[in-house]
Amino acid sequence: MSIIRNVDCVVTPIDFSDNSEMIAKSAAYMAGKFGASLHLVFVVQNFEDYSGFFVPQMSMPSLENELLEGAMKKMEAFCEKLQPTLDESGISDVKSKVLTGDVAERIIEYAAGADAGMIIMGTHGYKGLEKIMFGSVAGKVVRAAGCPVLTINPYKCSMKE
Repeated sequence: MSIIRNVDCVVTPIDFSDNSEMIAKSAAYMAGKFGASLHLVFVVQNFEDYSGFFVPQMSMPSLENELLEGAMKKMEAFCEKLQPTLDESGISDVKSKVLTGDVAERIIEYAAGADAGMIIMGTHGYKGLEKIMFGSVAGKVVRAAGCPVLTINPYKCSMKE
């Protein structure tokens, strides 16, 4: 009988929603307990998924570049804000990455490439049209990931600071 591998790398997808900070802090806490590195990942959704919807008059490459640049700046600011929690958790190996594509697929691919021992992610991020169009990213990741996935419901599992 085999067992799960050591957790020396934790991958945590974030979406910059209101819940992202709590999810990232929780992931940092867990990664610290495992003595693992922490990889924060944001995925810019493919524009092909919006085909058939009204898109403003703007060139796609220009829009994609603006979104990527904006996401990279947001990720940098997010990591800076998270630094005290990372220090407190004893995590010195932190990586951040902005990717493009299908959100669930890219999370799974990134985790496999990083040889992640665990993915820690929220069950709720942005809602509304995106949720209806794309379904539950967490559900897709849970079903297809090659490592354990810890999901956190930010509305039920958070402690007041």
